[in-house]
Amino acid sequence: MEFLHTMLRVKDLEAALKFWELLGLKVLRRKDYEQGRFTLVFLATHEGAPEIELTHNWDQTDDYTFGRNFGHLAFSVENIYETCARLEKSGITILRPPRDGHMAFIKSPDNQSVELLQKGNRLTPQEPWLSRENVGSW
Repeated sequence: MEFLHTMLRVKDLEAALKFWELLGLKVLRRKDYEQGRFTLVFLATHEGAPEIELTHNWDQTDDYTFGRNFGHLAFSVENIYETCARLEKSGITILRPPRDGHMAFIKSPDNQSVELLQKGNRLTPQEPWLSRENVGSW
């Protein structure tokens, strides 16, 4: 058995693509289904890696709802502090700052939780992250 992808429904495809591309994912393939009125876009960090499938139903006007059965997607990053600073400069709110030099949480435009984890050893805790409080939920 081989893990292939995780499907996420998105309301605004362009906003979703911008978000996931900021995290370093690349569009591998995209297909519009005119008759079914939906688009599928597959993204990954590199060819051969597990993928995220974005499903955009063209006529969806309401926000999607979430159950407690979905937790989050997780990605390792080379430098948690630099990544969070870059994302914040792009308008993404850091909901759980990397106070410990290891972990942070953000959300996609469609409210999906994303965990960012420092690759390798934790970085030494430092400001402005060390004293930053949590915001909202993740």
